[in-house]
Amino acid sequence: METTARIGTDAAADMHVAATRRPQRGDQLELRVDSLAFGGNGVARTDGGYVVFVNGGVPGDLVRAEVTKRKRAYAEARAVEIVEPSPERIAPQADHPGAPWQVLPYERQLEVKHAQIVEALRRIGHLDVDVEPIVPAVEQWRYRNKAEFSFGTGPEGSLELGFHPPGRWYEVAPMQECLLVSERADAARRAVLEWARAQELTAFDRRSHEGLLRNLVVREGRRTGQLQVRLVIGDGDVDAESLVRSIDADALFITRTDALAETTAGGDTELVAGAAELDEELAGLRVAISPEAFFQTNTEMAERLYGVAGEFAALTGFERVYDLFCGIGTIALTLAPRAGEVWGLEIVEPAIADAIRNAGENEIRNTRFFAGDVRLAMRELVETAGRPDVVVVDPPRAGLSAKIVRRIVEAAPKRIVYVSCNPTTLAPNAAQLVEAGYELERVRPVDMFPQTPHIECVAVFDRA
Repeated sequence: METTARIGTDAAADMHVAATRRPQRGDQLELRVDSLAFGGNGVARTDGGYVVFVNGGVPGDLVRAEVTKRKRAYAEARAVEIVEPSPERIAPQADHPGAPWQVLPYERQLEVKHAQIVEALRRIGHLDVDVEPIVPAVEQWRYRNKAEFSFGTGPEGSLELGFHPPGRWYEVAPMQECLLVSERADAARRAVLEWARAQELTAFDRRSHEGLLRNLVVREGRRTGQLQVRLVIGDGDVDAESLVRSIDADALFITRTDALAETTAGGDTELVAGAAELDEELAGLRVAISPEAFFQTNTEMAERLYGVAGEFAALTGFERVYDLFCGIGTIALTLAPRAGEVWGLEIVEPAIADAIRNAGENEIRNTRFFAGDVRLAMRELVETAGRPDVVVVDPPRAGLSAKIVRRIVEAAPKRIVYVSCNPTTLAPNAAQLVEAGYELERVRPVDMFPQTPHIECVAVFDRA
């Protein structure tokens, strides 16, 4: 059966037929978007009730959407035309796909994020808890201290440096200006792109795996003004000295990797010019950040996030605290003045080196940091440090594995503070902790990423 490649009444008829049966890949459907799913896609239904997740649709939109993936219970599609815009839709400010929620008023973004946390806890975790009001962002634009850009070939065949369009991981959309980072950081991005074009370098092709330039990572000290640039390349070499002359940055790194996946982690990283670490200030602390170490990408809101974690930890000055997935030690160091002792655990060894150095730089003497896999090292940590009174966890998006949850429960802390960047993994972890005898006391969202569907929150569990 043909899809809606034709126009006029035949195209309308095709869309009606596609909407009344289970759609196939390539079909074009006219759909009304009802709500937003976690992750940012609009939720629509065909006349037969079949669910379609529409990338680029917001509640109230009537869209023409092309099906990109078909499953038994649902399909995925991308909006190719806004037939009738939602009354809530506003004009976008950014000319790139890195701010997918910019067409919603900011207050509406906050409402949706709050509702999605409530829904995840109830639907996935089967937990009924009053989620506290969301903490809004200090800045709605130019708030990121770090951004990862991809090289690619644009529609006209030119070299581009920006973001992938939704669902098209093999393409990079042309971008005039990135409104998520500072003017200086974006100027560095444009300078690297101009340099690469002048050098006639090629982008890494994500399908053929040929080409040189893969990614650019730009990281900035929001309080110190320092700018760190890391160029990620594949098999080949570049004129690093000319690149140094072309950009306004305090440090330049080059990472060489043969990984097939789209990632800036791993590989062999070389310092070409400048300092090996980036200095930043957070909550009165001076911290150094290695190129691949994790650091919250919104400095101003990280202070508020860690403030909520400290409030929920409710330390009195005598507790033994574990900071799991501690990174460069920022949470541990903010809690240390109110704790008896803090023990940090992190699998990335350079991050632990940063944490130890950061503790020394800030003259904090009641912290200890160790490199190790939380899943494997937890029992040894308990044997070395003693049982914790409070455990703070800040896991990656995948959340805590069942084994890590068991290890935390075995350690028997009185309180667990969970810093989550994904409510759909927080919810099952919360259910596991409740089943193990803890009570979910409070949940407070913090908006770290305006104009995007990403959601952060802090939850606290007390032993029943």
